[in-house]
Amino acid sequence: MRLRTLLAPLGAALLLLAGPPLLTPGSGSDTGTRIPGLRFMVPNTPGGGYDITARTAAKDAEDAGLTHGIEVFNLPGAGGTVGLTRLVGEHGNGRLAMSMGLGVVGAVHTNKTPATLADTTPIARLTEEQDIVVVAKDSPYRTIQDLLAAWRKNPARLPVGGGSSPGGPDHLAPMLMAQAAGIAPRSVNYIPFDGGGELLASILGNKVAFGVSGVGEYLDQIEAGELRLLAVTGPKRVPGLDAPTLREAGLDTEFTNWRGIVAPPGLSAAERDKLIGLVTALHGSEQWQASLKKNGWSDAFLAGDAFGAFLDAQDERVGSVLKELGL
Repeated sequence: MRLRTLLAPLGAALLLLAGPPLLTPGSGSDTGTRIPGLRFMVPNTPGGGYDITARTAAKDAEDAGLTHGIEVFNLPGAGGTVGLTRLVGEHGNGRLAMSMGLGVVGAVHTNKTPATLADTTPIARLTEEQDIVVVAKDSPYRTIQDLLAAWRKNPARLPVGGGSSPGGPDHLAPMLMAQAAGIAPRSVNYIPFDGGGELLASILGNKVAFGVSGVGEYLDQIEAGELRLLAVTGPKRVPGLDAPTLREAGLDTEFTNWRGIVAPPGLSAAERDKLIGLVTALHGSEQWQASLKKNGWSDAFLAGDAFGAFLDAQDERVGSVLKELGL
């Protein structure tokens, strides 16, 4: 367990214990990756980035024969810190892991929760992805320049929605956009939603002027023409998507998000190594590599202590950026 010294340029319910699945051929017993009764907690609502990541990882691990019977369940609330508090309370439980990312780092800061990521066991960072700026198909904003022009005139009257609480990626991205556009971040009318599913309904219902979310969350809606993609926040365009970067739009900023897996504190070395071994084998599978490409995720694998050091740096970076933006 790491000390509490541990942004990138920056969900209650009763839990039912699942009985161990039957050992079947190809279940990972020969490779040491099988963890009977393993559960993945998703600390926000269904349909968001953590949810998609956890369910994709569980399916790919099973399809690759690494393990079987992974239960994925949602425990949303307070930007992921309800789930984090539950995870930290499961001291020594080597059959529980939580999907998380930059949003949880930020929520710990803004909610001032007693449980922090320094209390968890780092397993691995899995992915990195750009955020996207989207509007409903009937929005008057057809380009990012249209949106920026209206936003500069009256930022308070153009609510922006994000699938994370203040301090999370979908909050930080538009704040950095605003700063680069000459808009005071404090004047931005940011409306937080507990995950991408809730945000999507508000964008489609024109409850917000525009939304910011992970690229992998809304690909289907973009392809179906329900959402109009205006820009991507990373350093390069996303292959297959017709949208400029923020820099191409004249904003001197860029932003990427990441997601990973942590486990409860107090695990034995064997339990920790077992979880890291499973996720490492998942990373090397054909199934997972195909999912990375399908969802527009960049491979950002980092396991164990190296991921722990990364979490330390992210925690410090989020705090400094929030202070820099006056938030």
